[in-house]
Order: sequence, then structure tokens, then C-alpha cells
Amino acid sequence: MTNDAAISEDVRRFVLTSVPSVPYLEALLLLRARPQQGCDAAELARRLYVPEANARELLDALCAAHIAVREGEVCHYAPHTAELRDVLDALARAYSTRLIEVTHLIHSKTLRQAQQFADAFKLRKE
Repeated sequence: MTNDAAISEDVRRFVLTSVPSVPYLEALLLLRARPQQGCDAAELARRLYVPEANARELLDALCAAHIAVREGEVCHYAPHTAELRDVLDALARAYSTRLIEVTHLIHSKTLRQAQQFADAFKLRKE
């Protein structure tokens, strides 16, 4: 059993509802760390060790979530609201101090979704 006491409810809720994967979170944090410089898909792919197509999808998802904005091929960290910026700042702090707990939250959501999908196809004994 993990101790999630240090992770605020706002951060927990955001992770469970809005962070689909660890690479998504890593991309978000990379953009956050250098908001003026930004990042394109090729650089993100190199930094996260993912295929460029995946990096492009991550950047597209961050833009769709209003966490980043695209200027040409480069995406910049630009949360749409102050409230979103605050929760992302809290998430960055939590990830830097509670890495395992945050990644467990992300993976628990993924596992739960996979189980729900599998349960939908279970054959029942009659």
C-alpha cells in the first residue's frame, strides 16, 4: 500500500482524469521546465526515447488539453488558466518528491481501464 498523503486531492484528481501515461507527464514537465524555448516532436522524441510519431501525438494531446500552444512546429508550455497552471505546478512538485506514488496513480488508472475492457468480454457461465 502506498502512502499518497503528500499528493493533494487536486493533483490526484488531475492525474486520474487527465494524465493518460507517464510519457505524457514527462512531456508536460519538459515543456514546463522551458516555457520560452518550447519543443518540437523530433526533440521531444530524443528527450523521452520515444518514436517521433508518438512525440507528435503527445504534443498534440498537450495542445488539445490547453496545456501547451503550437507555434509552427514548436509547442510551448502555456496553461490556459491560472487554476490549471497551479495544479500543474503542484503536480510537478509531487512528481519530483513522490515519483513512485504519482506513477502508481497513472498506472493504476491504466490497469483499471484495461480490466474494465477485459471484463466487458468475459463469458459468463450459464
